[in-house]
Amino acid sequence: MRPGRISKVLATAAALALALAACTGTPPAPNQTTTSATPTAGGNVTVLEGSPFSSFNATSVTGNTLTNARIASATHSGFNSVGSDLKIIKNDKFGKYEMVKDKPLTIKYTINSGVQWSDGAPVTADDLFLQWASASGYFNDATLDKNFAVTAGTAYFHAAGDNTGLAKTELPVIGDDGLSLTLTYTTPFSDWETALGSSVDVPAHIVAVRTGLKDAQALTALLQSVPKGDPAKPVPANPALRKVADFWNTGFDSKTMPDPTLALSNGPYLVKGVTADQELILTRNADYTWGDVPKLDTLTVHYESDPDKQIKALEAGTADVATPAASAERISALAALKSAGVQVQQGLGLGFDQLVLNFKGVLSPPDLRSAFLHTVPRQEIVNQIAKPLDSNAEVLNSFVFNPVHVPYKESARSNGTTDMAAVDLVAAKELLAGASPTVRILYNKDDPDRAKEYSLIAASATLAGFSVTDAGKDSKQWLSALKEGAFDAALYGWTSNPTGSVQVPQVFTTGAVSNLNNFSNTVVDQLTEQLAVNPDDAKQNALKMQIDQLVVEAAYGLPLFQRTALSATGKHVSGVQFSPLDVGPWQSVAQWAYVN
Repeated sequence: MRPGRISKVLATAAALALALAACTGTPPAPNQTTTSATPTAGGNVTVLEGSPFSSFNATSVTGNTLTNARIASATHSGFNSVGSDLKIIKNDKFGKYEMVKDKPLTIKYTINSGVQWSDGAPVTADDLFLQWASASGYFNDATLDKNFAVTAGTAYFHAAGDNTGLAKTELPVIGDDGLSLTLTYTTPFSDWETALGSSVDVPAHIVAVRTGLKDAQALTALLQSVPKGDPAKPVPANPALRKVADFWNTGFDSKTMPDPTLALSNGPYLVKGVTADQELILTRNADYTWGDVPKLDTLTVHYESDPDKQIKALEAGTADVATPAASAERISALAALKSAGVQVQQGLGLGFDQLVLNFKGVLSPPDLRSAFLHTVPRQEIVNQIAKPLDSNAEVLNSFVFNPVHVPYKESARSNGTTDMAAVDLVAAKELLAGASPTVRILYNKDDPDRAKEYSLIAASATLAGFSVTDAGKDSKQWLSALKEGAFDAALYGWTSNPTGSVQVPQVFTTGAVSNLNNFSNTVVDQLTEQLAVNPDDAKQNALKMQIDQLVVEAAYGLPLFQRTALSATGKHVSGVQFSPLDVGPWQSVAQWAYVN
């Protein structure tokens, strides 16, 4: 990442990622891998990933890739994780965290004695302090232009995660002989439970030594000595902090096996070898006792970007686990390999497709937006794109809840989306009142499913009297066009955080970083402000239901359908479970076992 940018605005928001993959449908309950053969202790399993490994710091901007994140999930641990049901699972073997005060919100993290890095150094509050420093933006005093380039001041750590919550915190306090860290929020934050420490990824003692400091305590002392950054009063960059941040940003990047100190683990597996663009070898961490102990001796990761070749490797037995991009043809091909021992894990993912209307331009009048939405053939889109993958696929009826969320059904019944269940050209023509506005529809032309969505919507809207312009761009250009507002209607998707509520304000608050269509509603702004600071789950859900309804009533757009998550396994592995998370099957890596 260039020094002139900071990470919180990457891909328009870190808590939400634009869903760029091919569209998929809503599968039924996940299918879990089972086998009649008996798993054996030890052994090796071969995994295919779509892109090569490139960094031992998956939380940095340059290291933030899917493959790196999956390897990190197998080599690091922390205070909690998110399960396949999107509920938080605490890891009391690693340590505990507790709300010690609610006004001001104060959270104490305590690491258990015996938790250590793979070089034998203990995991301590110094590691948490560095993690907080990198993720909070506390020291930044940078001013950004509209393209998020730094025009004044300094942006130190380039973390890929969203800093919405940790930006509200004061300098942490270390206690309990270096095993606890207490974090105080200046304002309440709804998602505090996953803001810090879900996984502890970067060893502070290695960063310290590599940047000329004596040890982790010296690094913490440095961080404690630097004042909070103030963009209104930028100061010259602190050279010692700049050196630390620069190393954190890129010092762990490597496509080959580096000095082992840069590949430390505190999780179930260790990285033992990396061959550039070819393979990565993981071995079981024999010292790991602060989580689910893994069953395999080794994991071999190979790279294959072609999903069809991934399936052929499963068929040939040269791969045991793969996550090919979902399509009806590939799901059918995998099903045909059942006799060869290939099994499929398919379920509801976190991403969804939507049509969003621009509140500036030709569709700024509410009646015109409503008229256009009456022409959207949502059921036909599901029939042609989602149902070929799953016969039970349904239209999505919420902007803020996934079907797996308990409040989804209630919100879908009350938010008004069901009033748009079918095309109503009569209502659309009445709202148009003889007008024939020209509507530019933006989408990724290189995505065949998005192209199909465009064709279906354009044909229907034309029947109502709209003049539709194909504003589609190729995969390298459409995102820039979206950010620039070069559309009246746009087809794209979000992949949301698995837990919490912080992503909702990022999309629907006036002027927010992921508000790409100029939506502005004073009541929604008030509700999102309350949502961001309310830690009570029931109250969060009530606020999100209100926001969901107001957004639909404003003719914001329409949700279309939920995406699918897919993985597949060969006959020599068991214990691989479905997961809707980005790490996919790697979520259950500790349960994987070799089957002879």
